[in-house]
Amino acid sequence: MLQKMNSFIESLWDVSRFDAHVTTGDHRYAGTDSSVHLQLVDKSGAESEATRLDKMFVNDHERGQTHSYGLKAKGLQTPDQLDHVIIWRGASITGDDHWFLDRIEIEDKKERHRYIFPVQRWIEVERRYHFYEFDAFLPQDDKQPEIRRLELDRKRNLYQFRETIERGPRQIKDLPDEEKFSEKYEFDLLKLKATLIARQYHLEFTTEEWDSLEDVKNIYFPDSTFYKPECSEYWTEDRWFGLQRVQGVNAVMIALCTEIPAKFAIEEDKIEPFLEGITLKDALQTNKIFIVDFKILDGVPCRAEITSKLVAPVALFYLNRRNELMPIAIQLFQEPSDVNPVYYPSDPRLTWIMAKMFFNMADSQIHQSCTHLGYTHLLMESLCVAAHRHLSPSHPIFRLLAPHFLYLLMINARGLERIISPGGWVDSVMALGSPGLHELIRRGFSQWRLDVQGDLEKDLESRGVLDPKILPYYPFRDDAVPFFHVIKNYVKNVVNYYYSSPEKLEGDFEVQGWVKEMATSQAEGGLGMGGVPEKIENLEQLVQICTIVVATCSIGHAGANFQQYDAYGFAPNYPGLLNKLPPETKVHIRFFGDELFKF
Repeated sequence: MLQKMNSFIESLWDVSRFDAHVTTGDHRYAGTDSSVHLQLVDKSGAESEATRLDKMFVNDHERGQTHSYGLKAKGLQTPDQLDHVIIWRGASITGDDHWFLDRIEIEDKKERHRYIFPVQRWIEVERRYHFYEFDAFLPQDDKQPEIRRLELDRKRNLYQFRETIERGPRQIKDLPDEEKFSEKYEFDLLKLKATLIARQYHLEFTTEEWDSLEDVKNIYFPDSTFYKPECSEYWTEDRWFGLQRVQGVNAVMIALCTEIPAKFAIEEDKIEPFLEGITLKDALQTNKIFIVDFKILDGVPCRAEITSKLVAPVALFYLNRRNELMPIAIQLFQEPSDVNPVYYPSDPRLTWIMAKMFFNMADSQIHQSCTHLGYTHLLMESLCVAAHRHLSPSHPIFRLLAPHFLYLLMINARGLERIISPGGWVDSVMALGSPGLHELIRRGFSQWRLDVQGDLEKDLESRGVLDPKILPYYPFRDDAVPFFHVIKNYVKNVVNYYYSSPEKLEGDFEVQGWVKEMATSQAEGGLGMGGVPEKIENLEQLVQICTIVVATCSIGHAGANFQQYDAYGFAPNYPGLLNKLPPETKVHIRFFGDELFKF
């Protein structure tokens, strides 16, 4: 009798010591009605009794839900040292064959410790899964190689490429359910969309054709999403035009100029009045001249109903004694001619303003097509899909990169469908239209190299502006480079921890396959990315690739995305479209009411 009582007391203790907190993913079809069982395994290899994870009168394991269960610890020899968990599920009486398990947390209430087991995968029926704390293993170290192989086979079948933009970055063919927005995220988007639509209708009913800039400013709502951008007060100033090159949404184009290109038909006597008493030659030799050249736009198709030719400007800037970049010359097309004059600050005020507006319109085409959409969205999607195809969810490199891929494929799929498709947003508000955008992305992709444009410091160095002594005030660089160093140091620590020897890297066929698919030409079925080695020979190469992915998805996207309203929100400041032919002469330039020509 006493023995039975002791066994009963022990069983109560077993149940009360450990709790399992089991979270089902917030994806479509993620939930299950299957019977789910879990066991604990300690460092000695001893297994606890199996616990059925089922609560009476509760619909367990539904989408996005976390449920907690007391666990049986009977059978463990060293309960203070858990090694891993075993989980499996049976067939469901409702016939569902899905369950996306996000994570398991085992709480040891005696030791006040939580063991974290990230899962983040679909759990197949009647398959026993062994998950270790933090679940990060190289393929050659995985204790369940067959399950790992089967999971990768499934993912390669699920994550396939398609060509959306000819000879551009590849996209996902069909969007998997686990890549779609969570219910909460989708609900928040719908709320925001409803708010914006309501304000749009309000504007349509209360706004008439604008007669002046003051009319434009009346469309804004104070203390709301549609606030008046500050640039509306100083958008015509040359100092602001220079600041846009170093702290705007496309602050990745400015370069040191050591020689004036032959195609730039400047007149030195028109420039030197703005050089604070020195000659152009001296200014070049002392690193005072900077250039932005939009040659990538030359010949790009544009919307025929707006203009017959898209401008492809080149502009010079002078670094004055206050370390301010000041524009000193703008040429709207690449080749000099009688109908392609060079504009100077000494030209009539409205003439000079319009030259700057056409320049910023060109800048906006590159910003949206390449800097933002092309590089931080579509290019990163290619790397993301390749990672899913080659890296197990348990691979430490996948664990490292996965948070930065969150919702990337869903956002891109929605953007491709609604923004850049024919008749979409681009065809409404951008000068180049969707065919021109496709061409510009294609050109940008052909020029982009992971080891130059992808690497923040190498890109700055290639443009001659990495050194603060050359360009003292460059907020984008000064904010981004320290973050880049932090990311690189973090990535290096992770890589060095898991690859303790050269043999580890050599034997990691998953990461080698990932990189090979990136480097292989598109004609041979790969992604055709420039600057990627076909094989990783050393840890420095792996660190560089992972650092660039994380930095592009975070630093690069933040710089190109989060200032957009402040730039585009006041259309004259940074127009995506000008309903006017580019000027061919400096005469007959008229602004409506001497304030604003009609867009």
